[in-house]
Amino acid sequence: MKAQYIDVGLAGAKTIQIKKVDQHYLDTPFHFHQSCELVLIETSYGKRIVGDRVDNFEVGDLVLMGPNLPHIWQNDDAFHREKTGLRVKSTVVYFPPDFLLNLTDEQAVLHPVQDLIKRAARGIHFYGNTSRTVADVLMSISEESGFKKIIQFLQVMEILSSSKEYDFLASVSYRNLYDEKDTGRIHKVYQFLIQNFHRDIDLQEVADLCNMTPNAFCRFFKSRTQKSFTRFLNELRIGHSCKLLQDEKYSIADVCFESGYNNMTNFNKFFKTILKTTPSEYRKKLK
Repeated sequence: MKAQYIDVGLAGAKTIQIKKVDQHYLDTPFHFHQSCELVLIETSYGKRIVGDRVDNFEVGDLVLMGPNLPHIWQNDDAFHREKTGLRVKSTVVYFPPDFLLNLTDEQAVLHPVQDLIKRAARGIHFYGNTSRTVADVLMSISEESGFKKIIQFLQVMEILSSSKEYDFLASVSYRNLYDEKDTGRIHKVYQFLIQNFHRDIDLQEVADLCNMTPNAFCRFFKSRTQKSFTRFLNELRIGHSCKLLQDEKYSIADVCFESGYNNMTNFNKFFKTILKTTPSEYRKKLK
């Protein structure tokens, strides 16, 4: 699978770029670039893929990614329907990986920053008080200019570099094997899966999106994503089931069928394989 390289206009720059998103749904393709990227979701929900990791995202989602790490945020189906009133709002900050390193030679500053950028190579998801505190700063940073903008950005980096409230996203062994060839194919595949994972999916359907035979597609998919197509699809489905399990109005059987499984046996098997626990045990831990 291929991700699109996108030039965000910071090559060789010594500044930061802030983008405010306010639209009906997210439409950026699966891509990567040479800048670091910090994403705050202010209003919206759906699925995100960072490297080889697929997860749900919702309001308050805060992720920092290093250079050349492929990623995409994709809204759930409800955002693509007419007259739902749903809308996406987010703040995205791009900055060169050496931006902070060029500001000072003081080791007490350099070491935490170097460590943060190194960890961001896998993508970092921040949560808890860290996410809430940073969100307050980011939601106003686009209104600032000059020194005030830089000062607020440095404040955010200080919070992130010292935080213990985070999870890594891409696996430790993940490597970006994508290039610009076949950009449309990866975007079509991910869009198709995110929009259709809740029903039976025939492998031929997905292979047809790439004009490949099923066997050729499976080899292609695994060689690029470093996991099998079946594994990826089940991670997508189980991730969605975790979201539904938080809502008591859904029985575990409801969650099973809403997540794309035809029977409880398969649902329980894949849930335990991926999360090392059962759906009922997972729900109990949420209480």
